[in-house]
Amino acid sequence: MSVIAAAQRPLHIRTPLLRSLASYSAFGKPLLFKMEALQPSGSFKMRGIGRLSQQAVKDGASALYCASGGNAGIAVAFSGKALGVPVTIVVPETTAADVRERIAATGARVTVHGSAFDEADAYARQAAEREGAVYIHPFDHPLLWEGHASLIDEVVEDGTPFDCVIASVGGGGLMAGLIEGLHRNGLSHVPLIAVETEGADSLAKSIEAGERITLPAITSIATSLGARTVAARAFDLAQTHPVISLTVTDADALAALVKFADAHRVLVEPACGAALAVADGHAERLSRFENPLVVVCGGIGVSLEKLDQWRSRIA
Repeated sequence: MSVIAAAQRPLHIRTPLLRSLASYSAFGKPLLFKMEALQPSGSFKMRGIGRLSQQAVKDGASALYCASGGNAGIAVAFSGKALGVPVTIVVPETTAADVRERIAATGARVTVHGSAFDEADAYARQAAEREGAVYIHPFDHPLLWEGHASLIDEVVEDGTPFDCVIASVGGGGLMAGLIEGLHRNGLSHVPLIAVETEGADSLAKSIEAGERITLPAITSIATSLGARTVAARAFDLAQTHPVISLTVTDADALAALVKFADAHRVLVEPACGAALAVADGHAERLSRFENPLVVVCGGIGVSLEKLDQWRSRIA
């Protein structure tokens, strides 16, 4: 794709929609899987970040910055490469070496700063301002939500009926985008089942408290869900849209991603496994639905070696 074409055409791809067998899970009915793991960058992040990056370049950005431990960073790196602008990704020290290498392999500059996302985020914002670059937030921007909403557009255009959406929630960008997509397609009545792993459940804790709270630390292996504070937009939507907040354990998420890989030959992160775990771990909460749509959000921070490490840690 030429730089001119990239600036005009969406950077994400239209992903397949798969249907499971009724026997796949304890839910006992077929599930619809929207395969965002097949996006060019490996996750749904390509939709919103591609949209935001395109607009930034259209508005004159000559360089892009992003703070990310993985999926958002590689999506910005892919976007920058397609749009012909340099990219710097700031990752915290906790980001695995193989993830840093994968981001760097796209041509982006990778800078390591801080022990957690918050520190990397502050550094990236300051560096972007100092260098006259545009900062791309990993989950908190209206154009991100607009881009993520295209996922719902595609399912509606395909004519496939669904009566709830199941998605993992980290910072809340995907959640905000999915709800925007539901509303703009006349589906404001369709519930969103927002799933987090215990130890990365800032949305669930905030809903319980009645206000946004900040987790003291992320203790889950699902580090892609590691936003200590959920975006204000996501929290506000949980008050106005039918949202069902659920949590699963790391063990649940891990078992679900292994099961999904065995059935569909696609390996995803534990963060994605959280959404996949609901049909077994919370089957009773799905009993009133007939056609759940599960967002298989993907993720680059997974490998067979890491799978063994997570199994050992949980054991």
